[in-house]
Amino acid sequence: MTGRTNGDAGDVATSRPDECAADVPADLEGVRVSSADGPDWAGIGYPDAGMADEAARVRDSVAVDAVGGDLPQVLHTAPAAVALIDLDAGTVTYANGSAQELTGGRAQLPLDIDAWSEAAGLTDLSGRAMRDTASPLSRVAQGIPVSGEPVAIADAARKGSDATAEEREEAEGRLLWVTGFPLSEAEDDARRRLALVVFLQLSGAGAQRHLEMMRDRAVVATELSFTISDPAKDQNPLVWVNPAFTRLTGYDLDEVLGRNCRFLQGPNTDPTSISRIRSALADERAITEVLLNYRRDGTAFWNQVSISPVFDGGGQVVNFVGVQADVTERVMVENERRAALAAAEETREQLRLLTDSTAAMTASLDAGGAARALARIVVPALADYCCVDLLDEVGLPTSAHRVAVNHRDDTKTETVGMLGRWITPTEDDDDPVDRVLAGGAPSLLPELPVRPEGLRDEPDLMARYEQLRPRSAIVVPLRARGQVLGALTLGTELPYGRRYSQRDLYLASDLAARAGLAVDNARLYAREHGAAETLQRSLLPAVPAVPGLTVASRYLAATDGAQVGGDWYDLMPLPDGAVGVAVGDVVGHDLRAAAAMGELRGVLRSYAWEGLGPEAVIDRCNDLVQGLHMAAMATAVFGRLERAQDDDGWVLGYCNAGHPPPLLRRGDGSVELLTGNLSPLIGATREAPRECTEVRCRPGDLLVLHTDGLIEGPGFDPDERTDLLVRTVAAEGHVEDVGALCDHVLEVLGAEGLRDDAVLLAIRLGD
Repeated sequence: MTGRTNGDAGDVATSRPDECAADVPADLEGVRVSSADGPDWAGIGYPDAGMADEAARVRDSVAVDAVGGDLPQVLHTAPAAVALIDLDAGTVTYANGSAQELTGGRAQLPLDIDAWSEAAGLTDLSGRAMRDTASPLSRVAQGIPVSGEPVAIADAARKGSDATAEEREEAEGRLLWVTGFPLSEAEDDARRRLALVVFLQLSGAGAQRHLEMMRDRAVVATELSFTISDPAKDQNPLVWVNPAFTRLTGYDLDEVLGRNCRFLQGPNTDPTSISRIRSALADERAITEVLLNYRRDGTAFWNQVSISPVFDGGGQVVNFVGVQADVTERVMVENERRAALAAAEETREQLRLLTDSTAAMTASLDAGGAARALARIVVPALADYCCVDLLDEVGLPTSAHRVAVNHRDDTKTETVGMLGRWITPTEDDDDPVDRVLAGGAPSLLPELPVRPEGLRDEPDLMARYEQLRPRSAIVVPLRARGQVLGALTLGTELPYGRRYSQRDLYLASDLAARAGLAVDNARLYAREHGAAETLQRSLLPAVPAVPGLTVASRYLAATDGAQVGGDWYDLMPLPDGAVGVAVGDVVGHDLRAAAAMGELRGVLRSYAWEGLGPEAVIDRCNDLVQGLHMAAMATAVFGRLERAQDDDGWVLGYCNAGHPPPLLRRGDGSVELLTGNLSPLIGATREAPRECTEVRCRPGDLLVLHTDGLIEGPGFDPDERTDLLVRTVAAEGHVEDVGALCDHVLEVLGAEGLRDDAVLLAIRLGD
């Protein structure tokens, strides 16, 4: 199967004989013909040319084997009744579906020709049985061609010559036109001799309508092209083709007979399809392929080629029969459909990529986290490897640093990161990454050099570049609010990496724009969160040194959300010698809550300075919050630590306004939750009375106060977290370093993942 030729009949390729059918189509198994040219179909007598073409089509589609099985689909679905006769035995060996209907399914094959005729109810026009006449079937069984004769079916013939005109017209509908001819060669041929009989039913609508119908069916029948080749001859040449083949290919009959039909091949004929056809012919099995063939004038067409072998009585292949159909329109429609589906699928994948990347990037409140999320998404969906460079907030290109690197092969990720500006400089020695960071246009580099000139003097970088084997690259800026924040670099790798196109550049630019917004939002959050945290910390006091007390405090800003809360703590020596202790939390998580916290803390300090008891201090704060609306509501614990009058230890008086209870760890290791006299939140109501609860403490006891951010949060059970806090404090031995205790408690409770601000205040009571 080499190239297509327009050559003459003597131009025969020198490939193996079994290659001859590589372009011989057929959905059937072929027949043996009487000569290389076949019978003169146009010369056989038919009522009209259409019927001649119809019979020719049926004849062209016939194929048999030794037992009449495995017949081609074309014969089974032929638009006429077809039977095969064994000339040596005088028996019908095969009948297609239409022929079986003539016998009502009663005939068991093989069957004597006369017996089969009787089973089918066939008579001559006068009603005599076929065995009593020189019937066309008998003549065909003797090897004599019958060009075309009418026969009747018994129920119509019984009307005889006395039938009325209406009955005769009705009887015409039960007339069959019979054509038959031998399919084998000379009588001394050792192979099985067969003959074909075709029955065409005449229409009951009159002769004219019958002829019109037959012409219409003949037009349909002759659309398919049939060929027969002889594998016994050198190069398996064509020995017969029907007129449809010459119309399909543009070759005349004398240009194709005696040649292997590989002349239909051309420069774009798929060699894989040809190989499959060759294998099928070598294995003597049927095959159907759709391949690109060429007409005599050089125009290409898609050819559906079906090839089937024909076996003789000894099981040897005697012919290959092919059917060809021009399916160019069907293939083009299918290709357009596939292209549309591929485009739709590509669009769907791009939308999914944009959606997934946006969700992943916006989920991070850190600029580096957003960049790393982008790198994870685009590899391998859009690139073999990816780099994200971000400018520092000062915005100078020289201040850029690589924050995210990814490669589909984890072992090469480090190589990508170490290579730095691995994109080859352009002809004007302008690095695409530097140009993009400086505000330049995106870069599409469809083909990268195998050994870039710019790295020849840097052997280490060249070695990494060659290890990476870049093929194609895209560099696009990360922009937000009119500013360049960084650069996204996408690359593919030889040998299988894609070659980037303008469409890929558009998609990468869209991704980079979304990444730029995510990075900018993360930086805005960081600035706002930093300002709020600075404000909140500025409102918290420095813990003063108090004789007899060892104090440590910890404040943690929330890691989730761009918010800070109204958490605070305080420790203050009072004029009367007592020490005020306070922990509180203003409802809310924003700068307003932090500002309200500062106001409330100042108010509480002023009331405590006046020497009021804990319950009075809380009540005064409650009145002020309700009267001045300085905050929505707040929780708080305020207590006074005083030396016992007998100078033996300390007395703690406290009042709790809806706050988590403090912990008191005794010297023996036991822990108490100070739950006495719980009252409503500050700002909630003035009706509920508040009282002060006093607790006697000994030297060495440890007082631990905290806010709800330490025990509450999504997925947390406050009771379980409180129990964990109690057990952690109880497990400590003799506590000397209260700061270390605070750090250990925060570590056990997983403070790094807190969803809310938290305060922890620990006070060890001394002598």
